Amino acid sequence: MVLLICVGTPLLGAFLLPALGHWSEKARRWGSLLMVLTALVCAVISTVDLLSGRTDAVKILLPLGLSMGFRMDALAAFMALTSCTVSTVIVIYSFGYMKEYAHLNEYYLMITFFIGAMMGLVMSTSLLEIYIFWEFSSFCCWRLIGFYRDPVSIRRADKAFMVTVFGALVMLVGFAGIYGATGTFDLDALRGSQIPGWTVGLMLVGILSKSATFPLHNWLPDAGVAPSPVTSLLHAAVLVKIGVFAYARLIVLTFSIPQIYTVVVPVIAAVSALISAGCALMATDIKRVVAYSTISQLAFILLGLSSGSRIGFAGGMLYILAHSIAKAGLFLCCGIVEHNLHTKDMNKMGGLARTMPKTAVAFALCALSVMGIPPFSGYFAKYLVISGEVDAGHPVIAAVFILGAVLTILYLVRLFAKVFLGPCRNPESHEGNNQMVASVLTLAVLSLLLGFLIFLPSGLITLAMEAM
Repeated sequence: MVLLICVGTPLLGAFLLPALGHWSEKARRWGSLLMVLTALVCAVISTVDLLSGRTDAVKILLPLGLSMGFRMDALAAFMALTSCTVSTVIVIYSFGYMKEYAHLNEYYLMITFFIGAMMGLVMSTSLLEIYIFWEFSSFCCWRLIGFYRDPVSIRRADKAFMVTVFGALVMLVGFAGIYGATGTFDLDALRGSQIPGWTVGLMLVGILSKSATFPLHNWLPDAGVAPSPVTSLLHAAVLVKIGVFAYARLIVLTFSIPQIYTVVVPVIAAVSALISAGCALMATDIKRVVAYSTISQLAFILLGLSSGSRIGFAGGMLYILAHSIAKAGLFLCCGIVEHNLHTKDMNKMGGLARTMPKTAVAFALCALSVMGIPPFSGYFAKYLVISGEVDAGHPVIAAVFILGAVLTILYLVRLFAKVFLGPCRNPESHEGNNQMVASVLTLAVLSLLLGFLIFLPSGLITLAMEAM
């Protein structure tokens, strides 16, 4: 029942929000927050059960080797807690940021429904379930990116939808190939199965499209036309993590794959990291800089998960958490700046640390974590990822990612200096409202505290690695 409530409350309850919105805007906002908090509490309860030695699960067997169900194992618990925690902060931020806009019934419906889809995806026990919830998330992404309804927003929303849905359909063909070879979609039955190399390649197309990895990455920077809570939730904290989660769930922990992919995937990740970092150094739109940074940092996560090393896998998992918190904070800080100045061009900004000191501090703390500066959690994650690649016998790729880490420092320092330092060019600017400032400060503090409390997520990561 805990798992059904965790998935069903935001997934089905989201459809009540438009009715609440017609009655009371306040009821709609708090209804959305309550549903996300319910999912978080259920995830915590199920995680406590897991750490106590009990695995919560529900499954229905169907004909033709089909099944449906949910299971809260260590990987699912890690992703559920990460997603719900960050999503809760983003929903609170939305209270202040989104209050002036129209179409809020659809906004809160899609945000909440997306969280339910994420919970269903991470706890799915079959390949078909993963595909269904995967497409639910793509639909939410499409509607939210096009939130403003102007031609540019609609065109870029359509682009994101086509890329991610195309990748998912290719992945579905791979799932069909696996079913043809094994006679089942059930993940428990498939554990340890040797699958054809071409099915792995097809799954990778879906994974790379969803995680915005080269060469299927260019939809993500264009998605910056969406409201900042959307870009933070979908394109930093949750949506793009679906791809790397699927890699961990399917390719690392379920199937036995050809050895060539332990080289091919890190090489793809290395190319993606360098290209996106170079784009971030050249961009002048603050949200595009952070979006390109997301592509680059997702490559670090993919590298860790694909290295074949337990050290690298632990680093990749830890960086999912560290990056989700810190990058969500960066996007939300950019949202405060854009909301205040009505521009995303960093060349028109400067000296905002004088008029927005709290936002500047929050941005700096989150940026330090993404840079990988000790004692922030991002440092430990990147160290483990690069060490894992060395441990796997790929020192050249490790060196490329060290260069990527240096470029990360350069473009984030450039962004901070352009926006917050120097002469004050926007003396009329001011801090965002209380909900917005409290949200970014919360994420900034979490980014710092996680470095000192690194042992907390380590237990779940160690438990997840037992299935390797």
